[in-house]
Amino acid sequence: MIRYDVADAVATITLDRPDAMNSLTVEVKEALHGALRRAAGDQSVRAVLLTGSGRAFCAGQDLREHADNLEAGRGLANTVREHYNPIVELIATMAKPVLAAVNGVAAGAGASLAFACDLRIASDKAKFALAFAGIGLAPDSGASWTLQRLVGRGRAAELMLLGEPLDAARALELGLVTRVVPTGDLAKAAQELAVRLAQGPTLAFAATKWALAYAATHSLPDALAMEADLQDKCAATRDHVNATEAFLAKERPTFNAE
Repeated sequence: MIRYDVADAVATITLDRPDAMNSLTVEVKEALHGALRRAAGDQSVRAVLLTGSGRAFCAGQDLREHADNLEAGRGLANTVREHYNPIVELIATMAKPVLAAVNGVAAGAGASLAFACDLRIASDKAKFALAFAGIGLAPDSGASWTLQRLVGRGRAAELMLLGEPLDAARALELGLVTRVVPTGDLAKAAQELAVRLAQGPTLAFAATKWALAYAATHSLPDALAMEADLQDKCAATRDHVNATEAFLAKERPTFNAE
């Protein structure tokens, strides 16, 4: 249900339930969280690529499992707190860049997973749908936090309240995705971008993620203070010293996450 592969310092995590549009059961969510923890803790992995198999990226919660829980009186079975929240928090706070390759439909929690990633590259066949309200639910999996930071509060409210799907071109126009490529080129383009991230300044990327998250909920003076602290830490790394020397020598820097 989850494939995990590592090449060129990139951990590729693939949701692999194509017959069910990669919808999320408890088993899949636990496996996904485990794969993300594995990637986060592996020092040889310097970027993570999240994608889906078949015609969907992820259709969100498996509604058959959800219906069984409702029938049994279990409601949401605490899956938001136990599964979705830890997954999204790990993606957002991981000290290495996470790229989503959106190969098809990303709906509900599936869209939320993509929004939690640092960058998104989409197939021209991709579609995004915030389908929560359509089944009488509020947004989850971080969508209320991530979406408005990507497109603004007004547009986020529109997308969530109306639930109208977005095609790849409109998603690019709104800034939901970094780039759109033909379906047949997605795997190659995503891998190339992930490798580029993996070869970059991993420690500085992590600091950038922390700075953005902190600044989103703090005042300008607080954000400036955090920037100064993070800059001091980055300046003390071997990567910064080597990159400065390479710049002065007119050479291309090599980053080793040190």
